[in-house]
Amino acid sequence: MVEMHEMIPGKRFDRYHELGQYAFGEKLGLWIVVPQQLIVEVGVDIVYMVTGGQSLMKFHDLVCPSCKRIRQTYWIIIFGSVHFGLAQLPNFNSIAGVSLAAAAMSLSYSTIAWTASIPKGIDNGSQYSYPRTTVANEVFGIFNALGQIAFAYAGHNVVLEIQATIPSSPERPSKIAMWRGVVVAYTVVAICYFPVALVGYWAFGNTVDDNILKTLEHPAWLIAAANLMVVVHVVGSYQIYAMPVFDMLETVLVKKLHLPHGSLLRLIVRSAYVAFTMFMAISIPFFGSLLGFFGGFAFAPTTYFLPCIMWIAIYKPKPFSFSWIINWVFIFIGVFLMIVSSIGGFRDIYVSVSNYKFFS
Repeated sequence: MVEMHEMIPGKRFDRYHELGQYAFGEKLGLWIVVPQQLIVEVGVDIVYMVTGGQSLMKFHDLVCPSCKRIRQTYWIIIFGSVHFGLAQLPNFNSIAGVSLAAAAMSLSYSTIAWTASIPKGIDNGSQYSYPRTTVANEVFGIFNALGQIAFAYAGHNVVLEIQATIPSSPERPSKIAMWRGVVVAYTVVAICYFPVALVGYWAFGNTVDDNILKTLEHPAWLIAAANLMVVVHVVGSYQIYAMPVFDMLETVLVKKLHLPHGSLLRLIVRSAYVAFTMFMAISIPFFGSLLGFFGGFAFAPTTYFLPCIMWIAIYKPKPFSFSWIINWVFIFIGVFLMIVSSIGGFRDIYVSVSNYKFFS
């Protein structure tokens, strides 16, 4: 994606759908890319709404254990209300500070999560075998887990929009700075996730929660601080994924429906979007199941095989060359992930819904 951003001299593909249109044609490219990209970005924002609400609730319960329990629905509403204001910021550059804070918080709460797990794991007697269940549950659980992994490492969907904000010249194209950013970003992601996965499983075994911070209880002040850091992180991340949606919606309304572009349109469109994602988060607040489903159904196409198809369609590498083989390998892996993860995630959502009281 980074390499294809300026593949045509003098032209920059600043949006994912622009690259899709160049690869597949004006109309077909739009229909292939835009629906998938919207599903990704809206899906991620719904997950972030759920995560923010759950983390606020955990923070409250740890800080004030004797207080009356407040329903998760209200915490999601409280978290979502912040975005009615932040959504009015005009573009990616205007949320740079929020994004930086989100990245710092991600590294901080991940470190707290695995370091706080160590004392628990020294003499915990955790069980590491797969929980006794049916074969169907095991298979669908594996499918859902693959989707969660796909979700964790899928940041490609906004890479062109971010790269578009980087100055570029023939002497110093934007891909130089962007490559550095990508390498640093995924290094930080790995530093955050791997210790949490390894130490968390060692400490709690098969009883660990989807969100390990919900499993941890002590020291209360530290776990409370970590949950507050999660809130800051998802506040920033929500806006990063919402910005391309705002851009698409406002462009369509201005160009197709000829509505006047201005503060009023921005207020109505962006507030409606925040309200929609908030409502969906309240309706289906299943963190792990949502990760698996959206990881497969949405992220696998736009992250793991659609860019490879575009590369082959545009560059036309020689059959059975290294570039041709490696792209086709990732296409097959991506399609496999999309199918099995979607099935696993949807099945988990279905099972969760059957035992869930809505708006509780």
